[in-house]
Amino acid sequence: MRGGSAPDLAVPRRGELWLVLTPGQPDDPHQPRPALVVSDDVRNRMTDDLIVVPLFSRGRPGPTRVPLPAGAGGLDHESVVFCEEVSTIDRDFLRRGPLGQRLEAPAMDAVVRGIRRALGEVVPEQVM
Repeated sequence: MRGGSAPDLAVPRRGELWLVLTPGQPDDPHQPRPALVVSDDVRNRMTDDLIVVPLFSRGRPGPTRVPLPAGAGGLDHESVVFCEEVSTIDRDFLRRGPLGQRLEAPAMDAVVRGIRRALGEVVPEQVM
């Protein structure tokens, strides 16, 4: 790992879930918390930070929140991706991962739509 004090971890890949420390939340009792890597794989290899979206075990549904079933990406229980809380974190904030396989394309597409909505873009639901 370049210039950081984080454990020697694999390079995170887009769609993987990792346990991370969330910056600015030192009193959060749920540290480290699972987060979804949304930054591009090339970016993840070339920089000392990455873009993630945190997961919570509960949360009110909404246009910027994506539910994930237990088992997705290695999750132990159902979770909600809070796309409105997209963050860039230094690799020093990584604790463990990946937790399992990368998320499937439909789940990642839903997360990207949620992030776009959080940025104020009008994004229709995907029709299958």
